[in-house]
Amino acid sequence: MKTMPFLLLAMLATPVCAIETDASALQRFEDLYKAEWTFRLAEFPVLATSVGVHDYDDRLAHVRESDQQRRRQYWQKTLTQLNEIPCASLGRNECINYRIFKRQLEGFIADVESRYYLMPFNSDSGFYTSWTRLPEETEFTRVKDYDNYLARLAMLPEIMDEYIILMREGIRTGMTQPRVVLEGRDIAIRAQLAESPAKSTFFSPFAKRPEYSPELQWQSLKERANQRIAGVIAAYSKLLEFFNGEYVPGARTTLGAQQLPGGEAFYQAQIKHYATVSMSAAEIHQLGQQEVARIHEEMEDIINLLEFKGSFADFIQFLRTDPQFYATSPRQLLAEASYWAKKMDGRLPALFGYLPRQPYGVEPVPADLAPYYTTGRYNGAPLDATRGGYYWVNTHALESRPLYALPALTLHEAVPGHHLQIAISKELEEQPPFRRYDYISAFGEGWGLYSEKLGVEAEIYETPYQNFGRLTYEMWRACRLVIDTGVHAMGWSREQAVDFLASNTALALHNVNTEVDRYISWPAQALSYKLGELTLWKLRREAEAALGADFDVREYHDLVLGLGSVPLDVLSDEVHYWLQGKKGDVLRQL
Repeated sequence: MKTMPFLLLAMLATPVCAIETDASALQRFEDLYKAEWTFRLAEFPVLATSVGVHDYDDRLAHVRESDQQRRRQYWQKTLTQLNEIPCASLGRNECINYRIFKRQLEGFIADVESRYYLMPFNSDSGFYTSWTRLPEETEFTRVKDYDNYLARLAMLPEIMDEYIILMREGIRTGMTQPRVVLEGRDIAIRAQLAESPAKSTFFSPFAKRPEYSPELQWQSLKERANQRIAGVIAAYSKLLEFFNGEYVPGARTTLGAQQLPGGEAFYQAQIKHYATVSMSAAEIHQLGQQEVARIHEEMEDIINLLEFKGSFADFIQFLRTDPQFYATSPRQLLAEASYWAKKMDGRLPALFGYLPRQPYGVEPVPADLAPYYTTGRYNGAPLDATRGGYYWVNTHALESRPLYALPALTLHEAVPGHHLQIAISKELEEQPPFRRYDYISAFGEGWGLYSEKLGVEAEIYETPYQNFGRLTYEMWRACRLVIDTGVHAMGWSREQAVDFLASNTALALHNVNTEVDRYISWPAQALSYKLGELTLWKLRREAEAALGADFDVREYHDLVLGLGSVPLDVLSDEVHYWLQGKKGDVLRQL
């Protein structure tokens, strides 16, 4: 399939903007965002590494209160200067950059002002799990890379202490995770308490000497690694003692975000951040109930098609317990996931005019994360990495990983979902890096859920059970609208949330409990999926109605993904702008 550069794609997809650009304003804007990006990379070294900037590969980010406030002051000053530049003076494309940059600054400032940094982890991941990915995500292509890696490990105990100080302040102020979601969450910490440095995850880069390192030099590196990793193990031991001895006993017994200090404003800000909408919790809750009812009818249609004898609850129990729906080994589950990934790979040219260069693979969720991790997740890679992205499949508790849901999961996490969207966004070299490397949850997760339904027109689903699996995944996301707002704004208990999710989806009960804890510990993130997906389908239906026979689904998808990750209001504006141009072209041809 022939592909074209995105700059040309953008020229073909959108009409030429007639608004004149103020060169002076544009220069001030560019200077501002370039300076902030330089600041951001220096402040967050692992971010810099992940985007291919290697000036800070020997550092980790400091997280002290003073660091948080220093960053806030810088971002506030930058925002003040940004507000002095009229967006309309920049031209259409630069105004998109402006809107996204302003949204980022406001989000950074809001998170510091709410002291959200006092809760540096949620129920399935956090700072201490992200560090365990350093061995895998570091590119070891020269001796200097090993030196940089060891320098990061040398910093880790100090940064661990900084996080513990923050969490102690969280206990004092009531800014903690709810105690109810903390049970068993020390597993990921315990997993790092290796008997010796050589048995630690952090030692894995030293398992084999690279050819470019002489033997004596390599032995010296390994000796330093032993010293550094001994310090890392001690730091994780200190964290475990704090977690079980202070954090869990001191954690709040309330559940919802509105019970946090400044909770109501905090939750509304999180809705705006993750969902990029101005809807109230009550409006989202009602929309969720409507979606649950609609999807339930479609699920009943499949049950009737299968001529199943019994109630909806009986059918769900059948799906949860019948051995035919479950893999008997991790390898079988991974093989099934790989099958669906490759099947969809072959259908992509019918749906997309442009495909990214970066490949992806299929791997299990790391064992230290798996017990309380979600069913699957996409783990990307920098464009300059010597590996591709990875679609992680959770092979823990196989009795909780139904095969009939695997096609939908694969479309969401791999292609045409997260891998396709994220890999394309990395290739948008004409975009400023603050936008190119951004991930807006409503867009990314909305696209992932949209991709699951794309499998219907791509004829991916082979059985009614697999289509039911797709619907149960869609129902899962609709339930999130109800549960997240129910817990964080309406006083729902954990039991209410579990019962609602368990009774409306075929998710295994292990996943139900894990997911509910995730929603409790990560306010508003769960709202982004359905709100984003509904927007994408609404805009597509508008385009189909407006263009009729001239509608090309590949052109629509290339337009959407060619924008990169954008808020839903920007997405809507740009699709409508594109439609105006397309309709103008049709009239000119007539």
